[in-house]
Formats: sequence, structure tokens, C-alpha cells
Amino acid sequence: MGRSAAAALLLVLSILHVAKALIPSAPVARRSVFHRPTSSSTASVVRLPTHLCSDASDSSPSAVVSEEERRAALKAEADVEPPPKSFFQLQKQAYAAAKLAIGDGERLLEIEFPPLPAAQLEADEVGAYQVTQANVRLALDFARSFSEDGKKLCILMPDEAERNIAIESLDEGYEKGADCTPMPGVTISSLRVSDPDDKRLFKPEQIFLNLFGTPSGQVNARPGTDIYVILVASAQELPDVEQLHKLEPDATIVFFNLKLETLRGDLGAPAFPPKEFQDRFLSRVKPVYFLRTRQYSRSMATPPFLLNYQGCLYRKYPGKFQTLLDTGGGNFRTVQSSNIRPGLGEFKEQLTVSLRATGVIDEEGKTLSFLRTGYKTQTWWEEERPDASMGWRT
Repeated sequence: MGRSAAAALLLVLSILHVAKALIPSAPVARRSVFHRPTSSSTASVVRLPTHLCSDASDSSPSAVVSEEERRAALKAEADVEPPPKSFFQLQKQAYAAAKLAIGDGERLLEIEFPPLPAAQLEADEVGAYQVTQANVRLALDFARSFSEDGKKLCILMPDEAERNIAIESLDEGYEKGADCTPMPGVTISSLRVSDPDDKRLFKPEQIFLNLFGTPSGQVNARPGTDIYVILVASAQELPDVEQLHKLEPDATIVFFNLKLETLRGDLGAPAFPPKEFQDRFLSRVKPVYFLRTRQYSRSMATPPFLLNYQGCLYRKYPGKFQTLLDTGGGNFRTVQSSNIRPGLGEFKEQLTVSLRATGVIDEEGKTLSFLRTGYKTQTWWEEERPDASMGWRT
């Protein structure tokens, strides 16, 4: 009997063990780490570290690292990007550079490039009017890209007379003597606006003001404008742009193909703004897209006795300034690149050193080299000036 009872007990225990394994147990209630306690709940909330949450803000360490990597990649690409092969590619590059600079908080931008092919610019039949026409259409193409982003732009000519000429050149049947809107979000207007209540045809006081380079009318801001694009302004009209910047400090102002390098040379002359204007305002204008070609000639002691060569200074923000030597056929070779914009004399010397290194130009003594370059190789605005900003060189 003892053995039978023990065997029966073992059999019952085996059956109970198998049943427990086959029947699922009731789930144990668990509180989620994201559980929001009700007012009656006294349990504390468990919060995950910010950098582990999927909806973390851009201030998280992982987001900051990725943004830094993205910026580094953009700069590395811009550092070696070659000049454009077409105006279509040029416009895309200029738009991308300006958009990135605006996103970085820049408000005074310079965009400079040849408005026409070199062969046309050198033609005798091409004058200031044809260049202005080309710049107006290029500025419209530039503005179109931003208007498609929902921005409001205003293309400003120096005065109403220039505005009227620009609008007539479009040949689209716009009303004469008034602003026009060639596309949604883009307006063509003038920096200075005359008094609408002054109906006089002859204004004797303006004759005296014109002698000192003071145009008629006053500078007015256009409320709601995100980007102003300045066209065909002279050195005498640049203070109007400064006044506009004071009226609209948060708006972006684009100096579009104004050849600021040339205009800076006029500062300090009679009836022109003083040199201090460069320190106060123009030195803050950042070249976000810059493509300027220059041609040089050099006499030689051996055939061909006269060497003609050319190069271009190219920069696409946020990349470096590239000194490029024209090797013919629309191709360029990088001579040097720098985060600081080289001066005019420095740019020429960089091209010369490259030609000398490749054996195109023979080595010269210090005396002859000095006679070629002269004592002063920098213009006054390229020198270190205590009150000037470095924005125009970076």
C-alpha cells in the first residue's frame, strides 16, 4: 500500500506540472514609462533623456552633430566646386549660395558675375543699356527662385527714370511710369520715390542738388518685403541703399552685379561718398556668389615676347575663394584657395607664380620684379582699416 500511494502521488504531481505549463498565466499589469498619471494617481513619471527620444529637438547632441556634419559637407563641396558652364547652372548656384547665407543670418549680400558672355561684353555694339537689360532679366530669374519659396522680393533701380527704362525693356505691356509685378511676389520699383503731390515739371532746386550727386525723391521701404535686389546703382547712389538698410534692418539686401570693386575706387572723390562709407557700410557686404574674370599681358625676353593670360576669382558661399587660371576651352585650373578674399594685386601674383612654376614664365630678379609690381600692391580699401568689417573678405 505504501508503494502504491507514493506512485499515485507522483502521478498527480506530474499531471499538475504539465497543466501549468500548457495554461497561459494572466498578464501582469505594467506601467509604461510614458504613462501620464491622472490627478488621483500618486505614481511618479519616468522621463527618458532628451537625446534618446525620437521627437527630440534640434538642440539634442545627435542633431547638433548631424547639422555640423551637414555644414562641413556643404563647405567641403563648395570649396572645390568649379565655375558654372552655363547661365542656368550659374543661377542655380547663386540661388543656393544666397539662400544658405540668408539662413545663416546674413542680411547684406553681394552677387557678382558677368551678365553677358565675354564675347558680347567686348563687342562695340554692346553698351550700358544692353548690360542693364541683361541684368534685369537675370535679377528676375534670381527672384523667381525665392518667390517660389514664398518670399516677397522687390527689384530696385536707383530712381524712377531707371525703373521706367527697365520696365520698358521687358516689352510686356506694363503701365508706363509705375511699378510692375512681372510675377507673383516680385515687384520692380525704385530706391527713391518722388513726392506724388509735387506736380512741377521743372524743379530748379534739383539742378543744384544734381551737382553734388543728390537725386530727387526720398528712400522708402516696402512693408512686407523679404529681399531687396539692387540693380545698376552707382557709387553716389549707394548711401540710399544704406538708408534702406536702416529702415528695414531685418530685410535682406542683395547687391546684384554692381561691381562693388570698381565703385569702392570712386569713394573719396569730389561729389562721391567719403572713404569712411566703405568702413561703415560696404565692408559689411558679404560676397556670397562671386565670379570675376581678369585679363593680363606680360612682356617676355623670348618668343612670343608678349604673353596674354587670364583667370577668375570664384567663390560660392560658404566655400573658399578660388584663384583659377584659364587654360582655354572654358576650362580652369585651381591655383590657390583661401578663406580670405585675395586683393587685386595678390590675385594677379598668384596667377603669375603658377605660370612661373609651370615654366611658362621665366624667373626674374628682384629688381625687375619690383619694377613690374611697384611699391604699392594694395588699394586703400584692401588695407587693414581699424573701423572696417571683414565681412567683405570672408
